[in-house]
Amino acid sequence: MLRKLFLGLTLCGSILFGADLSTEEDIKEIYKNLGIENKLEYSTFFKAIQGYNKIEDKKPGYITIIDFSKPSNEERFFVIDLENKKVDYATYVSHGKNTGLGTAVKFSNNINSYQSSLGFYVTKNTYEGSNGYSLRLLGLEPGINSNAMDRHIVVHGANYATKEFMDKYGFLGRSLGCPAIPEEISKEVIDYIKGGTVLYINGNDENYFANSKYIQPSA
Repeated sequence: MLRKLFLGLTLCGSILFGADLSTEEDIKEIYKNLGIENKLEYSTFFKAIQGYNKIEDKKPGYITIIDFSKPSNEERFFVIDLENKKVDYATYVSHGKNTGLGTAVKFSNNINSYQSSLGFYVTKNTYEGSNGYSLRLLGLEPGINSNAMDRHIVVHGANYATKEFMDKYGFLGRSLGCPAIPEEISKEVIDYIKGGTVLYINGNDENYFANSKYIQPSA
């Protein structure tokens, strides 16, 4: 009973005393404190927080932002602790093989498209699969990423998602649609963000921004 009470207080506390993201000034302040102006544009961060604020069924306090508007030879996977206003992880991430070579240019929700899907997700459970330790993602946007579970779109580690691979070829290897990150940190990152945190994948696709229910058109 005491354990259940403690867990309840902890969960409530994370909601009641979490980072204040209710105004654009609050969002700007957190962005400034993160010190990532040279790695992640404010407009992308703002869109991510817009969606985060609208997702009710989530584990609060953390957000993962994947910025596929950047080329794969740059860090574009960011795990952000909103409560403590710090970046916990910044690393490389691969996109789908039919999404583009070094830059992501095409996105799809279709099964067997081997393309990445944009938009908002919540992280689910982990499992051991063909790509090793993996994290399931639940796509929240119908017609945009809602087939993520059926497509087996997961966060996993890959030897083609490393700086060594990028230094050799000039860009990262590509996945079948999954956001693949360096093997050496994948388990640590997966365990950190699993269990209901928000994950947002950004990309250069005006059709997505026009149709997403989580992002205002003016953002």
